[in-house]
Amino acid sequence: MEKLITSADKFFAAISGAFLVPTFEYLYGEGDVVKYLMTALLFFVVMDWISGTRASKKDKTYASKYGIDGVFRTFFILLLPAGGHLLDMAFGLPGVFFGILSIGILYHVIQSMTANSIRAGWGEWVPEAILTKLSNWVKEELESKIARSNIRKTDKGGDK
Repeated sequence: MEKLITSADKFFAAISGAFLVPTFEYLYGEGDVVKYLMTALLFFVVMDWISGTRASKKDKTYASKYGIDGVFRTFFILLLPAGGHLLDMAFGLPGVFFGILSIGILYHVIQSMTANSIRAGWGEWVPEAILTKLSNWVKEELESKIARSNIRKTDKGGDK
């Protein structure tokens, strides 16, 4: 059965859009590059969360406390490009700080997602030559994640 959209739903959507779009443009800037870069960043953050959750469940280190901290950490990370845009506006630059911060964060998030995917065991679906290159690319990130995982395994005071 089809759900009817009420005038209250339309009003809420209009008010949300009237508030969110200008806030986004104030914080991050305008234009297609900003929109697509921030969408890509959000997409890969979600992919990183999915792969990280699966990896931690596989090695039995899943902890809600660590996940909640991750939400705050992600929110902080997603605000960094906004700070870059505000610095660009303050210094009259054409998106230099925004671009540097956005690309740097995107690089790190993709690296983290790749390392999480390997930890989750999803590397078996990737051809060996590519998996070797990916593993070498994320070696430090992967080692860091494994070390944190081992610490959480031995942390008896944590929420498991």
